[in-house]
Amino acid sequence: MLDEEAILTGLKKFAEAVTAKMTQLTVGEPEDQLRAPFETFIEEIGKGLKQKVICTGETKLPGRIGKPDYAVHSNKLLSGYVELKAPGIGANPKRFTGHNREQWKRFQAIPNIIYCDGNEWGLYRNGEAVGKLVRLSGDVTADGKNAVEPNDARALLNLLTDFLSWQPIIPKKVEDLASLLAPLCRMLRDDVTEALEDPQSPLVQLATDWRQLLFPDASNEQFADSYAQTVTFALLLGRSEGADPLTLSSAEIALAAEHNLLSRALQVLTDPNAQAEISASLNLLIRVIGEVPQKAMTGPKDPWLYFYEDFLAAYDPQLRKDTGVYYTPVEVVHAQVRLIDDLLMNQFGKALGFADREVVTLDPGIGTGTYILGVIDHAMTKVKTQQGPGAVPGQATSLAGNIYGFEIMVGPYSVSELRVSRALQGRGAKLPPGGTHVYLTDTLESPHTTPPQLPLYLQPIAEQHKRAPEVKDKVPVIVCLGNPPYDRHEAADETNRARTGGWVRWGDDGQGTGAIFKDFLDPAVKSGHGVRVHNLYNLYVYFWRWALWKVFEHTTAAGPGVVSFISASSY
Repeated sequence: MLDEEAILTGLKKFAEAVTAKMTQLTVGEPEDQLRAPFETFIEEIGKGLKQKVICTGETKLPGRIGKPDYAVHSNKLLSGYVELKAPGIGANPKRFTGHNREQWKRFQAIPNIIYCDGNEWGLYRNGEAVGKLVRLSGDVTADGKNAVEPNDARALLNLLTDFLSWQPIIPKKVEDLASLLAPLCRMLRDDVTEALEDPQSPLVQLATDWRQLLFPDASNEQFADSYAQTVTFALLLGRSEGADPLTLSSAEIALAAEHNLLSRALQVLTDPNAQAEISASLNLLIRVIGEVPQKAMTGPKDPWLYFYEDFLAAYDPQLRKDTGVYYTPVEVVHAQVRLIDDLLMNQFGKALGFADREVVTLDPGIGTGTYILGVIDHAMTKVKTQQGPGAVPGQATSLAGNIYGFEIMVGPYSVSELRVSRALQGRGAKLPPGGTHVYLTDTLESPHTTPPQLPLYLQPIAEQHKRAPEVKDKVPVIVCLGNPPYDRHEAADETNRARTGGWVRWGDDGQGTGAIFKDFLDPAVKSGHGVRVHNLYNLYVYFWRWALWKVFEHTTAAGPGVVSFISASSY
C-alpha cells in the first residue's frame, strides 16, 4: 500500500507542474496543460502500489464527442478511463453543459471512469458516483505545491486505489448479464454512428463493404447497429466457445470452425484502421466479456433462450418494437410443432413427421432459434422412441440437412446458429458442409438477387449472401413455421423499399410490377375494402405472403405443405 507521504509528494509535483504550464507566456488549451503532469503522477502512483500502470492517450477526434482522454492499464489489464477537463469545469457531470453534457451521456456507460479538472477528481461507474468528489484545497493553476494539503492526498489515494483495483463484476443471472452488456454495445454503436458522419473515417468504407456483403439498403444507423451487435455477440460467443484469454484474435479462432461468418465478420469489422476510432468502447467490451465464465452460457435450462430479448430490451427498446423481437413461450412453440407433426404423419403419410427425409422445414424469421430447436427436440424424441437411441445420430444428421432458418439481425442470428448447432451435435449429428442452414439474410429480399463478386478472404460472408437466395429460389420447403416480426412500418418511399415489404411488395423492379403482395391487396380493394388495406402493411403480413408463395406457389412447390405462424388478431 502506498503511504500518504508518497502520494502527497507526488500530488504536490503534479500541482507544481500544472502551475508552471498554466503561467507560461504562451499557453495552449487549458485541458492539454494537465496531460503530461497527469501521466507522470498516475504512473508514479502505480509504482507505489506495485502495479505497472500505463496511461495511453486516445486520439482526439475534432468535432466529435470522441473518446475519453486516457485508457489506463494496470498490469496489462484495462482498469478504466480518464477524462480530463479544463480547470474550472469541475468533475461533477451534473454541472456539465453543452458538449460536456452530451459527452457524459455516452461516457456514463463506462463501468470505471475518472473525471478530473486538476482541482476536482470524481470516480464514476455506470453513471453513478463512487464516493465523494475529491477537491484539492487550493488551485493547481496558480498555487503550485501549496494547492495540496495532506487531507487531499489521503482522499485521492482512496479514489485512485479504488479505480486501479477495478474488476468487472459479472452477474450470475443471464438477464443481468444482458443488462450489463447492453450499454457497452450501445456506446459502441454511438461511436460508429458518429464516425460515419466524417467522410474520411475508415468506418465509412467499412459501411460500404458491409452493404455490398449483406444488406445493400442498410442506412448508416442500421450499419452502426449491425456493427455493434456483431462485435458484441461475436466476442460473447467466442468466449463461450473457449476463447481464453479473450482477444479479437482468440475470438476469431474460436469461432472459425463452426461460426465462420461471424469469425470473418469480426475480423473485417475490427480492421486495425477502424479500431482507432472505437477503441474505448471496443476494449471495454473485450475486458468485460473476457471475465464472463466460459460455462455461463451453457446449462440444462438453456440460458440463451431469453438472452437476446433481455439484451434488446435494455439496449434499444424501440428497435425491439420496430423489429418485432418478442419471445415466444416454449409451450406455444411445442403445441405448433406437435400439430404440424400430426399433419405430416396422418395427412401427408410421413411416418417420422419432421424427421422424414422428404420433409424440409424453414423458419423465415428464426430469431434465437426456438422453433427449430422445438422441431429438433420433437423429431429426435420420436426417433429414439420408435427406432431406439442408436438411430438418433444418423437421423439427426439427416435432419440437419433439412432444417433452415433466416434472420436479418446479427444478434439473434448468432444465438440461433449456436443453439441449433449445439442441439444437433449434442445428438451426435454431423453438420452439413459449411455448418447449419441458418443464414444471415433478409427474408423479404428478392430470391433472384445476384451476389457480388468479392475477394477471397470475404468468401465466408459471400457464401451466406449466395446460399440464402438459393434456398429461397431452389430448395423445396414443405413446412414453414414460426412467429414472424410484427411492425406497422413508416410510410413507403423510394429510399425504404427494403424496410416496407421488400420484394414481396415491390417486386424485382422496385415499382411493384409482378409483386406477389398484390394477390392480397387487389382483391381487398376490388371488394370495396380499400379504406382498410392499411392493416396489410405490416411485416407479419409480408411474411405470410412470402411463406404461401414459397410453400405452395413457387416452381419448387411439390405438393401439399404447411404454413403455421402466430398472427395478430387483426389478420
